Amino acid sequence: MVDVSVKAASTRSARAEARVELTTEIAALMHNRDLHLPKGPVFQTAVLAGIMGAKKTADLIPLCHTLPIDSVHVNIEMNNNTAIITSDVKSFGKTGVEMEALTAVSVAALTIYDMCKALSHDITISTVRLLEKKGGKSDFQRHA
Repeated sequence: MVDVSVKAASTRSARAEARVELTTEIAALMHNRDLHLPKGPVFQTAVLAGIMGAKKTADLIPLCHTLPIDSVHVNIEMNNNTAIITSDVKSFGKTGVEMEALTAVSVAALTIYDMCKALSHDITISTVRLLEKKGGKSDFQRHA
């Protein structure tokens, strides 16, 4: 692990995104935000899974620091046949929360796949990326 003992604690935040490409049939169902499939409510379950994923990041990614996460928000919006998942994570600590934000959207995307695979396996998870990070020695903002 990287030694962060000499770093000053500060407010850290990160925003990440993942996209889930769905079939036209599944996307039509997903536009109904209350969609319940045999496994349960898709959007609500994926949001909860993303939050849980952020909280478990250090257990999943080797050498990742365990962080006191102050807030995690996961949102899912439909854009045609694509579910766009975003996460916002905040913490006050000595290292950033980029991995937590990326884990949140990744786990939410996998949850959508898992819940929709009974309808079709023609689902693609793509474009998992960091959109923004603040705090620490540098900030980052993705442009377009």
